[in-house]
Amino acid sequence: MVKTFTLEIRFLGSAREVGRAAISVKTKTTHVLLDYGVMLNHTPGFPMHVPPREVDAVVITHSHLDHSGAVPIFHIQERKPVYGTRMTFDFANILIKDFINLSSYYLPFEFLELRSMMRSRKELWFRENVAIGDMNVQLLNSGHLPGGAQVLIESDDKRLLYTSDFNTIETRLLAPADQDYGELDAVIMESTYANEDHTPRKELEERFVTEVTDVVEKGGTVLVPAFSVGRAQEIACVLEAYHFEYPIMIDGMAREASRILMEHPEFVKDKRLFIDAIHETNWVESWRDRRLASKKPGVIISPAGMLKGGPAGSYLQMIGKKAGNAIFLVGYQIPGTPGKELLEKGRCVIDGRMRKVKAKVGFFDFSSHAGATELRETVKKFKGNPTVYVVHGAEGNCPKLAKWIKGEVGLQSFAPNTGDTFTI
Repeated sequence: MVKTFTLEIRFLGSAREVGRAAISVKTKTTHVLLDYGVMLNHTPGFPMHVPPREVDAVVITHSHLDHSGAVPIFHIQERKPVYGTRMTFDFANILIKDFINLSSYYLPFEFLELRSMMRSRKELWFRENVAIGDMNVQLLNSGHLPGGAQVLIESDDKRLLYTSDFNTIETRLLAPADQDYGELDAVIMESTYANEDHTPRKELEERFVTEVTDVVEKGGTVLVPAFSVGRAQEIACVLEAYHFEYPIMIDGMAREASRILMEHPEFVKDKRLFIDAIHETNWVESWRDRRLASKKPGVIISPAGMLKGGPAGSYLQMIGKKAGNAIFLVGYQIPGTPGKELLEKGRCVIDGRMRKVKAKVGFFDFSSHAGATELRETVKKFKGNPTVYVVHGAEGNCPKLAKWIKGEVGLQSFAPNTGDTFTI
């Protein structure tokens, strides 16, 4: 008798957009959510609603709020098991706490629900098998963030891969994504950089260190706005790898994230480099430290990565006024953020007024996502004849990559809209 068993996939968020990642996967008896994040606009945006009573478990791929930020919703009245790596939970705890502090007026949950979520966590290591109902679930290293994972689901005779955010390029902090997937029936993959390649890593690092050193040796201060989790530690590791000899300061939530990662160095590629890098930095502990750091030659690594909140905004007020200083952005800048405004127009709010920044402004593409070439090479390596669903891309990148997959690789592919449902 021919089996008619299927997996049902429904796209609740991150369809043709970057943000609020959320994917529902069902069998006849089990319902699992892969991520449940938020869209970080002026007011938080949420994925499509799912009644918590209908969900058996949530799997969080990594701690960034666009993948984890709305999971406490499933702990308002229920206590649903939540799966992820230990590192993902530790980082998500501090990021969601900060999110609640900043946006509590707009959120349907509070610290109590976050605590319930953390008590409901089920920690997994990479390649560890866990049964959730009639599904077998594994997490694979994604190369995107310490503890970040891809999800491989097997149920009956079907195998589904969710790449989430992933990176196949080795960085100073992380090993590349694990791509030993085996035969696949369906793939849900990101397309953040479907139309753009990144600068080769070695060339990028050398240019960054050269320009930072040039500013500091002339007596200037370099502000590096960086995401607290992952990017701040990556920049510290790059400077350490090139034996940067001048003062490096770390501020804001990047200090707490670095402390957490120091407790679990098994999640980084080179433990020695990472530990040495963090030991070489000085942690800013007070407003006095902050003022002194902004006046001395050296590097300040501080959130927020897009200059929206965090101590970086305060540093900008001081460092941006002097021509001998520099502000080097090292991550993607969303349109409408102060970082994007600074990059495009060379201006920002200083002393309450929009002003031209006198400091040198630069951008270094230390992305933790696969670029266009890496995305395409990944697709070419898929075994079996999987259907590919392309998500997590803005500005038409989802349909662009889906069209390329169908035309160049010959696999069936879709760029779903929010709410679309498919079966495999």
